[in-house]
Amino acid sequence: MKQAEDSAKQPIAVEVIAGKVYLWCACGKSQTQPWCDGSHAGSDKAPLTFTAKETATIYLCGCKHSGHAPFCDGTHQFLNGGGRDQYFQDGQTD
Repeated sequence: MKQAEDSAKQPIAVEVIAGKVYLWCACGKSQTQPWCDGSHAGSDKAPLTFTAKETATIYLCGCKHSGHAPFCDGTHQFLNGGGRDQYFQDGQTD
């Protein structure tokens, strides 16, 4: 399986609406990051579908390496030679 392309080296803050279904780009090729625009066509990647639990600002993974996709878990900090991310709080699972 080909590695996803990094679209950003940091989380992407977005406003989501409770109950709305979203398609997070998992390939990194979308021109509408962090949302899927179909650019994955012909690859082995597919968007990740999720439903917002509440209306809020959330931080989605931009580096495409999160262990909690589509949410940022701070992995980009390690990819950039840093440490734990300030957006992922102790004990948070998604």
